[in-house]
Amino acid sequence: MKKLSMFTVVIALCLAAAAMIQNGRVSNVLQSSTVDASHTTTGPFRDGLYLGKLAAERGAVPHISSGRWATEADRASFAAGFQQGYHDGRARRTSKASENTADTADTSPLPFTS
Repeated sequence: MKKLSMFTVVIALCLAAAAMIQNGRVSNVLQSSTVDASHTTTGPFRDGLYLGKLAAERGAVPHISSGRWATEADRASFAAGFQQGYHDGRARRTSKASENTADTADTSPLPFTS
């Protein structure tokens, strides 16, 4: 009986420790996603995100023209959105290119020459 109660206490302590660790991870994720969510809902950020993706899909060099935004905070938000959109667009473009290369690769054996 004593072994069973000791086993139960050990299991309860392990579960409590795991719950505390998981709770810490969840709160950190929620905290960072709240910051990102408030940043991504601004007009300049979304505009930059869209234009950055378009530039990356066209294969253009990144040119951030944030002069249309009146405040420095809006310009910084636009630039951050453009950089993220350009980076995401380039990653998507390179993954599509690698998929196309893998699909069209010639897998036939090389001809034997003597």
